[in-house]
Amino acid sequence: MSTLSYAVTDSATMLRRNLRHALRYPSVTVSVVAMPIVMLLLFNYAFGNAIGAGIADSPTGDTKYIDYVAPGIILMAATSGALATAISVCVDMTEGIVNRFRTMSVSRAAFLTGHVVGSVIQTLVSLALVIGTALAVGFRPNATALEWLAATGLLTLLTLALTWISAGIGLVAKNVETASNIPMPMTFLPFLGSAIVPTDSMPTGLRWFAEYQPFTPIIETLRGLLLGTEIGNNAIIALAWCLGATLVGYVWAHRVFNKAR
Repeated sequence: MSTLSYAVTDSATMLRRNLRHALRYPSVTVSVVAMPIVMLLLFNYAFGNAIGAGIADSPTGDTKYIDYVAPGIILMAATSGALATAISVCVDMTEGIVNRFRTMSVSRAAFLTGHVVGSVIQTLVSLALVIGTALAVGFRPNATALEWLAATGLLTLLTLALTWISAGIGLVAKNVETASNIPMPMTFLPFLGSAIVPTDSMPTGLRWFAEYQPFTPIIETLRGLLLGTEIGNNAIIALAWCLGATLVGYVWAHRVFNKAR
């Protein structure tokens, strides 16, 4: 069996291990899924009438705030998965299981690959639940099958990028508390973009930050794919951010893991 075959087999074993852990200890996964759903319901029912009054009409003439906020909350669900990744990697690093793996004939790449792929799968399930909740409370996208496929691809790529970065955070964190706190800004950064309100309604300084931070073009691309709003060059910028973050996270996580003892 070749080195690549060993790596694939070991990665599949690590993936099964991480998915079983998620099923046996679902508290983190449930909290990660619950937070975006709570935010969706909160902004739609508690703040929707007040905030939605300032949102321009959608291309279909529908003024429901849920149609504007849902893509932003869906993206927030993708960022929330980063928290679980950092925690699970940190737990393995601090409890000594990684040292045990290093004494065994296990591919070094398999540990991180299993965590990342497992976290991506869990996050995609979370995204499906959030989208289902949004549809249940009135979200009405007009996307075609191809546009849904493109939106899914964008969310998967974003999830992959954030998961690799979070894996690196889990490797360098000294304890679980630190691992759970460091990714929090990534979870709430969409709120300082166009997730909740248009950027042109913000004060000048905040508006500049909101327009040029990474999540805004991703949100606008997702919103355009699902609702038919103008995308412009946001798609190219969003892909560049996601691909760049994936590469940086991948290289950083592997370097940290290979140096760890």
